[in-house]
Amino acid sequence: MTRNMAVSVIEHERIITTLPKAKAVKPFIEKLITLAKDPSQHNRRRAFSKLRDKEATQKLFDVLGPRFLERPGGYCRILKLAKRRLGDGGERAILEFVVRTPSEASAPVE
Repeated sequence: MTRNMAVSVIEHERIITTLPKAKAVKPFIEKLITLAKDPSQHNRRRAFSKLRDKEATQKLFDVLGPRFLERPGGYCRILKLAKRRLGDGGERAILEFVVRTPSEASAPVE
């Protein structure tokens, strides 16, 4: 679950999920972005071994790593949504990057 959600966040730069899942995935993604800030072959292989997705690894090192180069940490944020999930009433949250591309930032959430 963690791997699939991390790939989705890297691919879309914003996902809506439950609050406990967002809290579980956030440290995983932040460690990957810290790896991506140094684009060595060793770090690429380490990130690929965690993600198992070539496109996500490529975007991680080509787009996200350089974007957060000057930032010392705190690459993701969790925004709680007021409306609960319909089936079980679970708390929903948005997991997104702090700095997003202009095309992704103007897109609607749902």
